[in-house]
Amino acid sequence: MNLKKIETINHHIMKKHIKILVLICWLAIIPIALLAQNPPHPNGGGGPGGGNTPVGGGAPIDGGMIIMLVLGSVYAAKKRLAHFKED
Repeated sequence: MNLKKIETINHHIMKKHIKILVLICWLAIIPIALLAQNPPHPNGGGGPGGGNTPVGGGAPIDGGMIIMLVLGSVYAAKKRLAHFKED
């Protein structure tokens, strides 16, 4: 093999190793940089309403959950019916 070809191969191998090293460093550093603070205590700062209400002000999630369950059930039934029609 000539020297130029060997240098080219070594160059590509080195680039690959550098990319892997950068990726490993990135994956090791980013989780540390993304650490968040603990959430504040609900109404711990004496906000409106006083008392110890839950975060979100006790907003109900029931209506949205029912809609999601119904839509999910309809979607699943549609997929199942289409599957049986294929057979």
